[in-house]
Amino acid sequence: MLLGPADVRELAGALGVRPTKQRGQNFVIDPNTVRRIVRTAQVSPDDVVLEVGPGLGSLTLALLRTAAHVTAVEIDDTLAAALPATVEARLPERAAHFSLVHQDALRVSRLPGPAPTALVANLPYNVAVPVLLHLLATFPGIERTLVMVQSEVADRLAAAPGSKVYGVPSVKAAWYCDVKRAGAIGRSVFWPAPNVDSGLVSLVRRPHPPRTTAGREEVFAVVDAAFAQRRKTLRAALAGWAGSGAAAEEALRAAGVSPKARGESLTVAEFAAIAEHRPGAGTAERPLPRPSDSN
Repeated sequence: MLLGPADVRELAGALGVRPTKQRGQNFVIDPNTVRRIVRTAQVSPDDVVLEVGPGLGSLTLALLRTAAHVTAVEIDDTLAAALPATVEARLPERAAHFSLVHQDALRVSRLPGPAPTALVANLPYNVAVPVLLHLLATFPGIERTLVMVQSEVADRLAAAPGSKVYGVPSVKAAWYCDVKRAGAIGRSVFWPAPNVDSGLVSLVRRPHPPRTTAGREEVFAVVDAAFAQRRKTLRAALAGWAGSGAAAEEALRAAGVSPKARGESLTVAEFAAIAEHRPGAGTAERPLPRPSDSN
């Protein structure tokens, strides 16, 4: 049995739980929405699904009705302690197919049981992009992802080069996956209702990352540098990364990219080409800028 509005409030009341802005908690109270998410994610009976921020279990129960196994990662002490009992009470025949990891999703490095094949989650708004990128990097067996995030974040993740909202999240997500918007979600399906709209984002893992001799961290360092000063030309924006404006121009021309271009116009493959021509590449390693996922 899935959770409706009365069920969610009753569970929360029994646990003394009130959703907090600090953790970006907004509980889904509409069964039709979680059914739609499972359907849009194309969850199959063969899938091992990773869920982040299961909360009271609305989406968890819907996933368990279809997937081979669901592993939920929950940071909140009270919610983590209560979720297994909710699964046992609402879906006892599937309880053995559920695992709970009580941990911060940004620090998860291993999971119990079989490796996940899909990531399906209503991600906490305040950490959505860092969590998504961390999990894609940590669990390469995740082939399909469907996440519900703030509508503005959904737009940024799915943005193409040339878009005003194309930036660090767009490029880094594209390193791993083909990304697209997969629908809008109204505010009324949440408790409490957020003051922003939500959107679904579909990410399908690429068979291989862009062809490059540079490592992912090296490519991401170029991306971070390019968007840290996105109004500047790449020659200027990458001067610190390259050591000087002249060195940046040399790397850009070697990669076939105009020094007058800006980061918002480049594909992930072009960022990879620039990383290959970093001054000093193949000799002493230069320190990489601290990654950022917020631009």
